[in-house]
Amino acid sequence: MYVLPARLQRREGSAALGECPGLVHGAATTGKGPTHILAELLADPSVLLPFILIGFAAQLVDGALGMAYGTISSTLLVGLGVPPAVASAGVHTAETFTTGISAVSHVAHRNVDWKLFARIVVPGVIGGVLGAYVLSNIHADAARPFVLAYLMALGLYIFWRGWTHTHVLKTPRIVAPIGLVGGFLDAAGGGGWGPIVTSNLMVQGAAPRTTIGTVNTAEFFLTLTISGTFLLTLGWEAFSAAIIGLLIGGVFAAPLGAIVAKRVEADRLLVLVGIVLVATSGWGLWRLLT
Repeated sequence: MYVLPARLQRREGSAALGECPGLVHGAATTGKGPTHILAELLADPSVLLPFILIGFAAQLVDGALGMAYGTISSTLLVGLGVPPAVASAGVHTAETFTTGISAVSHVAHRNVDWKLFARIVVPGVIGGVLGAYVLSNIHADAARPFVLAYLMALGLYIFWRGWTHTHVLKTPRIVAPIGLVGGFLDAAGGGGWGPIVTSNLMVQGAAPRTTIGTVNTAEFFLTLTISGTFLLTLGWEAFSAAIIGLLIGGVFAAPLGAIVAKRVEADRLLVLVGIVLVATSGWGLWRLLT
């Protein structure tokens, strides 16, 4: 996923958290090296606790339902007073690692359909590269309200299907285009892989458990591809206590998310996915329209 360039992080300023700028800003923006930040954390580890809890909650939902890590993390960080651009940079940097941990956990619990994985991962990566290119040349926010409205409608439909019908398993026919669109929107719009790909595959009849595990596993390669260049250019500006906290929370939550996806029956997973999709899309629309 996309990590904000240094110039955008600096533009946000550091006043929001006042006397603790090192908690959310990287070393380059605070004038402190990573060793100094680690020393401060060792002196007072309690400053990590809010970020650990955020990372745990976000990864638990994302690992169990295949979506919402970025939305939950960013919303809660902003609620703590972290500037939006800084929150976005921290979340996307941490997600590079948490998606890998989640993928390993889903593979270990046999939640991955490897045939489906092969059909979505390459189009997803191609879409992500195209999205990153568009993001650097064209402003892509104009389409965001329409995407969110579509996801909210899809979430309501998935909720209704899970609540009133028994999920009938079918092999999804439209896969590569969904992966391409999901990867593109994830890079160009700052998120969308999980909601777009997971929900559309489920609507076509894919098994919820293996769909969630497969989409999470493919997301690691997507995130790694898109984030690599930005992380290299960002340097130590991506290093902060917020990222460390998100990573710690994500590490503990990743195995639990895979277990939930494995043990909860298909119809209930559909209901939960519908609820999360409606809630996150509705929140995004509300923020855009207010």
